[in-house]
Amino acid sequence: MGKNKMHTHRHYEEGNEWGCGSWLEYTLVVVLASILLLGSLGLTLFWIINFHDGFAWRENTKKQFNLHPVLMVAGFITFSGFSILLYRICRCCRRIYVKLLHTVFHALAIPCVAIGFLAVLDSRNFNRPEAIPNFYSLHSWIGLVTMGLFAIQFVVGFFSFLLLLCCEGATAQFRASLVPIHASFGLTTFMLAIAACLTGLTQKVVESLGDTYHQWKDEGIVVNALGMVLVALGILVSYAVRSPTPKGDTKVYVTERL
Repeated sequence: MGKNKMHTHRHYEEGNEWGCGSWLEYTLVVVLASILLLGSLGLTLFWIINFHDGFAWRENTKKQFNLHPVLMVAGFITFSGFSILLYRICRCCRRIYVKLLHTVFHALAIPCVAIGFLAVLDSRNFNRPEAIPNFYSLHSWIGLVTMGLFAIQFVVGFFSFLLLLCCEGATAQFRASLVPIHASFGLTTFMLAIAACLTGLTQKVVESLGDTYHQWKDEGIVVNALGMVLVALGILVSYAVRSPTPKGDTKVYVTERL
């Protein structure tokens, strides 16, 4: 019986071993996604500093608005994207440490989103000579939905996957039932964040360039490049979290989601 168990175990490991091609694909997707997550923030900073003269607060409402795209990309794309990818990058760490890092990255996103939201409200409300209306555009509607889902995800995740660990045995079934829901809404929130960014970029560049947008202005090219980086991130991150992991059986694959 012991030999049969050893044989079964050996057969299980062989069935879960990855070949060179699988490792190459896994590494390529994770590394490329990580580079693009940082690149999206870098490209946003380049766009704002080069074409819109940097940042300010209420003393200059136009420059105050510039905080909005940078902080929203930092919070919703870079930090949130890395919090999702952690479940692919940190495969050798204990799950509790990954969960803590996942929470930390989400926590870092919160002040970015809050200040970015306040910046755009202030820049419109205190605009001179006349205030600009809020929440009329598709971009703002998608953004509000994204922020709402993000807040719900953080609260539910913090309560269910960290606080309830103090009663791990009693809450195991409940937490397991929440995992696929939390994972699905986490990825949905990230995709909505990308949609909000794309509509916001389009709105801003049309306002900035107007009738000259079609003339291949440098700012238009930079914004379009940033948009394509965000589209690529949507593809790569969704593929990364849905693809199998190295030596991960079905049970681990399901229960170690976001």
